[in-house]
Amino acid sequence: MNIEKPTSAETETLNLASRNGWPDDLRVLLERYPREQWQGHANLGGMASFWLQRHAMFRELSGMIGTIMAQFRSGEIPAADFPRQLVPRLQFLLEQLGAHHQIEDVHYFPVFRAADERLARGFDVLEGDHHHIHGDIDRTVETANALLRALSGSDADALTRCGDDYAGASGTLIKGLMRHLDDEEDLIVPLILERGEDALGVGH
Repeated sequence: MNIEKPTSAETETLNLASRNGWPDDLRVLLERYPREQWQGHANLGGMASFWLQRHAMFRELSGMIGTIMAQFRSGEIPAADFPRQLVPRLQFLLEQLGAHHQIEDVHYFPVFRAADERLARGFDVLEGDHHHIHGDIDRTVETANALLRALSGSDADALTRCGDDYAGASGTLIKGLMRHLDDEEDLIVPLILERGEDALGVGH
């Protein structure tokens, strides 16, 4: 049982772990439309609602994957059950991220970048995040497959080492993904609330 790598373009990555939200110049619309005002806003249309639901799914799956690994390492999930619980969820997350990022890079980011030049740098950062995240995905796939192979062997030290490697790689991926999702929402949703989906050309 193996996890396949989603395909992604190769480009320079950004150090996602060093960012802690947006600087003031990219928070101009967020200050006007803070998160507590998003739900129920008249301009939060079908595109934004669906997109936020996808982000919620990524967060939920990431939490489940982290819990599965923690329970495996603590002995709550037996080795025989671990692949069955981990692989389909991790595979689905990685595949969906690949498709989601491609749609954003090709369709949405160019529209949003052109809509407000004050935010253009933020969309460059978000696009860079995607490449950074896909590098983390590659490492997660490699370490997950090594762990799955170690499960079928008899070397306890190798299993521990592979478990540590996978936990580190997947932890880095999930941490960066959570930062990215928050920052992406903080840039895009206020822009949609300011302009409206139809005016931006992204309405469904």
